[in-house]
Amino acid sequence: MIEGLIKSYFKEGSALFHLPGGKTVQVGDAGEAPIVVRLADWPTAMRIARRPSLALGEAFMDGGVVIERGDLYGFLDLVGRNFRHRPPQKRTLWELLRRRIDQANDRRASQANVHHHYDLSLDLYRRFLDPDLQYSCAYFEHPDQGLDEAQVAKKRHLLAKLLIEPDMRVLDIGCGWGGLGLTLAEAGAQVTGVTLSEEQHATAQQRAKSRGLDSRARFEMRDYRDVEGPFDRIVSVGMFEHVGLPNYQAYFDAIARLLTDDGVALVHTIARKDGPNTTQPWIAKYIFPGGYIPALSEILPAIEKAGLWVTDVEVLRLHYAETLKAWRERFLAQREAIAALYDERFCRMWEFYLASSEIAFRWGGHMVAQIQLSKRPDAVPLTRDYITDFERRRPSHIRAA
Repeated sequence: MIEGLIKSYFKEGSALFHLPGGKTVQVGDAGEAPIVVRLADWPTAMRIARRPSLALGEAFMDGGVVIERGDLYGFLDLVGRNFRHRPPQKRTLWELLRRRIDQANDRRASQANVHHHYDLSLDLYRRFLDPDLQYSCAYFEHPDQGLDEAQVAKKRHLLAKLLIEPDMRVLDIGCGWGGLGLTLAEAGAQVTGVTLSEEQHATAQQRAKSRGLDSRARFEMRDYRDVEGPFDRIVSVGMFEHVGLPNYQAYFDAIARLLTDDGVALVHTIARKDGPNTTQPWIAKYIFPGGYIPALSEILPAIEKAGLWVTDVEVLRLHYAETLKAWRERFLAQREAIAALYDERFCRMWEFYLASSEIAFRWGGHMVAQIQLSKRPDAVPLTRDYITDFERRRPSHIRAA
């Protein structure tokens, strides 16, 4: 069963699999140095054969899959290169129904899901993020730009689209550790940031106080559905993936309710190019419970029903792949220290998460969409020159931390 799966899946590249009992299976180009993978025992092999999308990651975490030549990223890159040879994946009615159940994300479930991932040790995130703790896609202005500079460029890109002016009231939905909110406050805005993470909330408050911005930047433990407005600007970066499909209408209705008549909102989210799907099972179980990466065809109908204008959509291709590459390299460089914080299994889980996520953006059709919204068609300039003009000025208040 596992032998048949291996032979049917790998059409390009080269890999050698050592199966339990001493048998080997070589696939791909015999002239290319193969990735060498060992499966530790038959129960592991059978679990992978039955459900590779879940069991491969679990087996790597638990030592049932060992990369004997090459590394995990090289193996997953080979898997990703062969995505295009797979037959179209048809989702059953049960799978499509189940995703709505898993993504219901009421207030209690939302907080539990956020706690699972974002309330891990701040020291963990400091080990691989940039100094401003930006845990979302960076914006690489040129190929040799480093991660820290690219995260500054991302904030500059967001502020350009938000057209921030002094004393504007700004809502940051899913404010993280406060980096973007503090940058907005330094630009003169009055910022309210909301999060469901206790760790992020405490850190954002402390950062605001230490930088003397606590009078301009206020951070709250609050669900976006419970916020009261109005706001001149609304921004949400890397949070929409946690809203849940059944809540899309409530989310955009909330933006419409909270936004002033001449206001502007900007939603920065991961998206998929191949249409509606389901959350990758291993990611849903171990990394982002309740999470879902939407297709634009699932987002736009809710925006239309909320009565909002889509004034701009920009798709960032491969920027997140490069961001994840930088995070993965920094994580591996700090692996010993992170293992001391948690344990070896945790490190293997996160290595798999970062590597497989990068592959999803290189080979799996994932991208990032920045969707600008307003209530009026003339709330932003009618050409996009204003974005480039702002970025070229390179405002000094937009910095690394």
